[in-house]
Amino acid sequence: MGVTDPAGPVMDRDEVDRALARLGQEHEAVETSLFALQDHAGRRLLEGAELTGVTKERWAAAEASITLLWTCFDAYTDALREAREIRSRRRWSSREDLVELTGLLRGESVTVAGGASGSAVLSESFTLAALVDRMNELYASSLDMVVAADAVWSALPARIDLLAAELQRTRRLAHSVGVRPGEHPSGDDLEGITATLTALREDVVRDPLAHWVPAGGGSAPGGGRPDTTVYDREARALEDVRREIEAVLTVRQDAEERLIRLRDVLSRADRTLAEARTARGEVLAKIAATEVPVVSGPPTVLQEQLATAAEYRRQARWHRLSPLLESLEQRAEDELLRARESLTAVTAPLAVRAELRGRLDAYRAKVTRHGLAEDRLLIERYDAARRMLWSAPCDLRVAEQAVWRYQQAAAELLAPPRVPEQYAPEDGGTRDDMGDGE
Repeated sequence: MGVTDPAGPVMDRDEVDRALARLGQEHEAVETSLFALQDHAGRRLLEGAELTGVTKERWAAAEASITLLWTCFDAYTDALREAREIRSRRRWSSREDLVELTGLLRGESVTVAGGASGSAVLSESFTLAALVDRMNELYASSLDMVVAADAVWSALPARIDLLAAELQRTRRLAHSVGVRPGEHPSGDDLEGITATLTALREDVVRDPLAHWVPAGGGSAPGGGRPDTTVYDREARALEDVRREIEAVLTVRQDAEERLIRLRDVLSRADRTLAEARTARGEVLAKIAATEVPVVSGPPTVLQEQLATAAEYRRQARWHRLSPLLESLEQRAEDELLRARESLTAVTAPLAVRAELRGRLDAYRAKVTRHGLAEDRLLIERYDAARRMLWSAPCDLRVAEQAVWRYQQAAAELLAPPRVPEQYAPEDGGTRDDMGDGE
């Protein structure tokens, strides 16, 4: 059994040497990490920034943790130096030295002033191994805060500045085509985007952690990503405004051509309506017993809006001309379609009469080819139908009946004669139905 003390079994020389080597390596690793944290760009920015909100609170806690971390490291360094000095007294350490080294290396031999961060305890004792764990905890929490703030500062302000520069170019372009706040919705949108980006950049600089989304679970220090929700929303809004401005620019480039096309479409609609009104008078004079729809006049509101559009073009009010042209183009096409439908509806009785005339002449030509033109019944029915179709006003219902009767008479004469059933040959042969020599 080995000699024991409150720290446990007394370590032998080999165990002491191995422990000192391991603790020395840990000391170097902690020291390297501390200097890296000290030189971290994010930490320097945090020290010089005027912080607000959650970042201010967390940085105050992180500064206390970093201070405590250095205190722990200094205490660890002193304890490790003391252990090395005891070990270096003799090449072969005495039992008293080993007992003392065991207490230093395994016992709660290190006292740290200030205790845990945020604790009211004035001091706290640690073993060297526990002190390393404590320093690792303080380092991880401090680094997490520093890295998160640095990541937000590295990502968002530069992106906001680029978007703000694009916003300024868009505002100048919008101003050149008359898209201004209070006069066009896109002008108001640009003002809103400007205000939001200005406030966002200021908030990101002063409170970066308010724009940080930490990774879930036990992620490494700094695990997470910058929250770009507001930035992305404003970028999409700016893109929408840019498309609107491009549409206005397109209007400026081809406004005259579109106005000419509009005048042409409305002129064709007016001519079609005039033709429909003329045709209606002709139908009323030539066709009896039929309903002829009334033809309305051209809508004056479209002509008034066309004049307004031309005025907008002269005044270079492109932002107002753009939606007006789009509305006018659709309504002008609708008006032309309505005029054509009106003409078709009005002239439908004349089309019916023309179809009946064509049908009557076609059947007369057919019976003439078959040598039946002189048939008295056909002549009477043809003359009756022709008088009705070429007289004014023409009763289409009566005329259609007359054409049908002529068709029926012609069909009966043109049909092949029926052979009586008793004279029909049987089995493909012939026979004399007059008998066999009676």
